[in-house]
Amino acid sequence: MSGDLGALLARLTPQPEKVAAYRGDTYVAETVEQLERLGLDPAAFATGHSMLLLKPDAIVARAVHPALKWLGDNGYRVVAAEIVPVNRHLARALWYYAWNIASPERRRLADLLVGISDALVLVVAAAADPLPVPIRLARAKGPTDPRKRRPGELRHLLGRDNYLLNLVHTPDDPADVLRELAIYFPEPLRAEVIAATRSAHGTTSDATVTPPIPPADRAGALAEELYALTPERSFEREAALERILHDLAPLPADTDPTTLLTSALTTGTPVDPWSAIVLGSQVLPMRVGTEAQTLRPVTATDWTEKFG
Repeated sequence: MSGDLGALLARLTPQPEKVAAYRGDTYVAETVEQLERLGLDPAAFATGHSMLLLKPDAIVARAVHPALKWLGDNGYRVVAAEIVPVNRHLARALWYYAWNIASPERRRLADLLVGISDALVLVVAAAADPLPVPIRLARAKGPTDPRKRRPGELRHLLGRDNYLLNLVHTPDDPADVLRELAIYFPEPLRAEVIAATRSAHGTTSDATVTPPIPPADRAGALAEELYALTPERSFEREAALERILHDLAPLPADTDPTTLLTSALTTGTPVDPWSAIVLGSQVLPMRVGTEAQTLRPVTATDWTEKFG
């Protein structure tokens, strides 16, 4: 890498704590080195692009096509799309600097969720604006807390008013774009994704490359591949509880669902994973407090206060 990584990061996040943490982050270093080697400015790439992760719960909810429409209606253009295998390590890598406030129960449920389906990652761009694309998309996506979501936001549109099963994730700021690009994609596939973004922007000089199908169409086709492998399921608590009770029958009539599910998860008792996720997301604690959070979420206000 050329130059000072700390100086680059200071332009890409309003958080000094994130600059300090990401200076030693291998994922960030990998992406910066690769972009520079390919002749691209990491800062320009990170401010001009973001990513929308459609999580396994979005695949179960059949949320990809509504999300694609929302992106187009709100001025975002898909420039690359890939299926990403998910496992417990990917989840911990993505939320490494914030997930230390997650409850043990939430981590267990998340480990079940990554076994439900692979995920779909969309790389998106948008028209020039004083706010970088990742800041704008994160704000437009809507908050994790269902009580704070508003009409027009992506999570409000997709529904499923649930703290854990929130369907989508985006980077908070441009620094996160650099980090998450390397989490999702190994180096060869990352090179293909970067090439796809250049092709979508019309910046590739290789005249021998056959124009691919439009990235949004590719995203839709990949969604159908995931749908074919992943059953559509209910997000309703009653259906989940009924299945859990069936799996653990016979049980005393006064069995408490929270105690029942916690025992099953901690002992490894076989139950339907999706039903455990749905029920657990509604009856189990999700957080253990905020004082231990390594990095708090970045907001558009944070960005404008720092950079204007």
